[in-house]
Amino acid sequence: MHQHPHTRTASRPASGGMRRRLAGVTAAIAAVVGLGTLSSPGAHAADNPYERGPAPTESSIEALRGPYAVSDTSVSSLAVTGFGGGTIYYPTSTSDGTFGAVVISPGFTALQSSIAWLGPRLASQGFVVFTIDTNTTLDQPDSRGRQLLAALDYLTERSSVRGRIDSSRLGVMGHSMGGGGTLEAAKSRPSLQAAIPLTPWNLDKTWPEVSTPTLIIGADGDTIAPVSSHSEPFYSSLPSATDRAYLELNNATHFAPNTSNTTIAKYSISWLKRFIDNDTRYEQFLCPLPRPSLTIEEYRGNCPHGS
Repeated sequence: MHQHPHTRTASRPASGGMRRRLAGVTAAIAAVVGLGTLSSPGAHAADNPYERGPAPTESSIEALRGPYAVSDTSVSSLAVTGFGGGTIYYPTSTSDGTFGAVVISPGFTALQSSIAWLGPRLASQGFVVFTIDTNTTLDQPDSRGRQLLAALDYLTERSSVRGRIDSSRLGVMGHSMGGGGTLEAAKSRPSLQAAIPLTPWNLDKTWPEVSTPTLIIGADGDTIAPVSSHSEPFYSSLPSATDRAYLELNNATHFAPNTSNTTIAKYSISWLKRFIDNDTRYEQFLCPLPRPSLTIEEYRGNCPHGS
């Protein structure tokens, strides 16, 4: 089988002068191309098995709800170990197969209610989303990182929706110390596909170990985790080989992630879709890099690698 295309291509000058002029080199190239064509790499690449939902538009990623109807289920702290329980939001339909999953941690002194808006907002775009409570509201970032991973393990191994999840396509998010915990989780579990720290706080300022695609969202008016001593050094310390971005919200505070926020939602959706679902249809919102606007003070980053 491998010989046949080569023999046929090399012995047939029918495709004209160009092939004859380049002689054997072209024959060899044509053989490789011919063999490649047999396996239809183009058709294969276009058929992304993780793609979910219709082609996105600016309005679809800004919408309060995406294309999927969402159900939710409460998880008692008494039923789990390693974190404090929470609420799972998931697409109701199973007709599209499994979905990627994201766990979200609240910040210092806060409960899952402080990040609850992200649950249905993200789930309706085609993800299973678990907003969690921490063991205590005073837990530090390293503890929150471990709790994010414990919640992911519960979600994929024991939860009532585990059959709806592709356990190889997971991400983490978190606010404030939960954002610091998001970096901790990505550092200790490189298999994670996406990380989104929201106005993150951590005493550790350098993250050269993180290889997970990471979108850090800071706020220009943050006085609790000022971007100059938190989000910006976190971003700058990520390896340049890592897919990374830094979005600084304009005219926003540390608590911007605690209420419905279109800018946070649209870029989080785009990031999760691109890196958890490998969905290149969302690259248009990440590359070229977004420009400063009424809601964006600054945006830094690279266009997704391997595009």
